[in-house]
Amino acid sequence: MPFRPASGVLPELDDPRARPPTGAVVPSAYTGMVSNESSIPMIPRRRKPEVLAPAGNLRGLKTAVDFGADAVYCGGKAFGMRSAPKNLSLEDFEEGSRYAHERGARVYVTCNILPRNGEVEDMCAYIGQLKDTGVDALIVTDIGVLMAAHRIAPELELHVSTQAGVTNYLAANALYELGARRVVLARELDLQAVRDIRANIPDDMDVECFVHGSMCMAFSGRCLISNYLTGRDGNHGECAQPCRWKYSLVEEKRPGQVFPLEETREGTYLFNSQDMCMMEHLDDLIDSGATSLKIEGRAKSAYYIAAMANAYKMAVDEYMVQRGFEDADGTPLKAFHDRVIRPGRPLPGDLAEELARLDAAAGNGDATADDILAHADEAFSGVPDLAIPDDDGNDEDNGGDGNGSEQGEGGRHWRHARVVPAPHVELAAWLKEEPYKVAHRDYSTGFYYPQRHAVQNTDRSAYFRSWLVVGETLGWTPDEGGRVTLMSRNKIEPGQEIEFLIPGREPMTYVVPGQLRDGEGNPVAAINNPAHVFSMPCPHQVPVNAAIRSRTKHPTLKAA
Repeated sequence: MPFRPASGVLPELDDPRARPPTGAVVPSAYTGMVSNESSIPMIPRRRKPEVLAPAGNLRGLKTAVDFGADAVYCGGKAFGMRSAPKNLSLEDFEEGSRYAHERGARVYVTCNILPRNGEVEDMCAYIGQLKDTGVDALIVTDIGVLMAAHRIAPELELHVSTQAGVTNYLAANALYELGARRVVLARELDLQAVRDIRANIPDDMDVECFVHGSMCMAFSGRCLISNYLTGRDGNHGECAQPCRWKYSLVEEKRPGQVFPLEETREGTYLFNSQDMCMMEHLDDLIDSGATSLKIEGRAKSAYYIAAMANAYKMAVDEYMVQRGFEDADGTPLKAFHDRVIRPGRPLPGDLAEELARLDAAAGNGDATADDILAHADEAFSGVPDLAIPDDDGNDEDNGGDGNGSEQGEGGRHWRHARVVPAPHVELAAWLKEEPYKVAHRDYSTGFYYPQRHAVQNTDRSAYFRSWLVVGETLGWTPDEGGRVTLMSRNKIEPGQEIEFLIPGREPMTYVVPGQLRDGEGNPVAAINNPAHVFSMPCPHQVPVNAAIRSRTKHPTLKAA
């Protein structure tokens, strides 16, 4: 499949400066627009799911955009939750926003700390500075910061961080009324909960869900425990990562008897040291109403950003093709929509016809099974079959079968939202392998599937690495049958099998030939020195900044 630029929407719809002025008549291109409050920016309806990549510095931002990210989230020098990345200055935000907008991508800034009283004025001043840099949105947690940002920078979108712990549509709708145009859902939610929220919030409110990377503990990373145990405040970039420590419970009157804290069918999940990987399950998440797919990792390397942004972008492109929204060249065939059935609202014409066919086939036992709905009551999404006393005080089962989306008589009981079933989206083998070519811990699908929750893994908190970045390309020339110039990172020698990570396509496998030269053109037997310029024969044209990687001889553990 050929490479398609980030977003795939009209450039003028991606840039917030292209939004119509407040109070203007909305052009026809802006469909499904936002609230009636004139101070809230108009946001175009999303034309396809957004791949949202992290960046810890300006280079990471540009790398994410180059490798297909529709949007990039990053922090400034202050008021962000990560100190390991260098983060971006105001000047960096200006340059990064220009770079992203020129390529149809957007930039979001994290302002997701829980500020102390003495930080409030500085936070407000910082928001005032950010609004002039060209960034597109602020990611906030604190409701006071949300309302202040809405007042100070009304032209910016406001996204509510996963730290806010949004677990239901009531909270999402309340935040919408306060000016938020996106909620990053709590990580503990299963897919049925995502469906239920999507079905009960405005269509123009984005739903952002994590798809890849490190997972936090307890409620969505509100890591106050780090400050309590170590004096290092996770909300101020100093998290001691207590979620990766091993804990046991000791009962007061039975000293010496320890009980490990871990997930069981009967217990409450507390800690998690597995990484999330939803690569093979993106179709379930998008069908369930997720409009933005978030890759975790602002402290990760440019290589990690490039590999994961590229992989998830191409997986989304494949979803769009197999669901019939685009052809293989990225040409739109029909308007993008999720498959959630909303109470009291008509389905898009193609979905209505599809559902009628499936419902008719169900009588013959041919309908596609909805495994997510079948397990809906095993998890955090809620229990629909509540017993409500009738007028005589008797318990009355008002639950239904969990297969509907409508409220019961009097609106007193709950039924989960359905989706129009669809075949699984099949991905190429190389896409399924990509998550294993970056440093990672054991993978899981997080809490999305009740029947296979993430498990606690505090025995090994280090990262597993079976591939190594050995260089990056600086240029290519057709001279001498083709020759690539590279900056070395690790050893490269003749006979070694390497891969070029190239935006928008499957990695290119190549066996290193002889005739290696250093930066002065002198022959070398092997490339042994990092951060040096070398060249080698390569008949294939390779773009600048393509990462070069190689499988390690022995899988290793690394600290981060």
